[in-house]
Amino acid sequence: MDIKEISEMVDNLVSDTTIPKNIRKALSEAKVRLDSNDEKSVKISAAIYLIESITEDINMPAHARTQIWAIMSALEALNERT
Repeated sequence: MDIKEISEMVDNLVSDTTIPKNIRKALSEAKVRLDSNDEKSVKISAAIYLIESITEDINMPAHARTQIWAIMSALEALNERT
């Protein structure tokens, strides 16, 4: 999986209105970082940090939590390859 595919997964969550606004905002910020012109490892680390901050939010719907963990796994796998 590459950054573009992960970015699309994040997009799907950001457009899901059943997810609380604070979670969508953090995901949106992570997407901006992924789409930036920074070095690949910097982009991935910044996105992981932003998404990690919301993983334990008690208001997160179960379906979103599953997708967020899939995104985190993909990002961490990418980070290990860089």
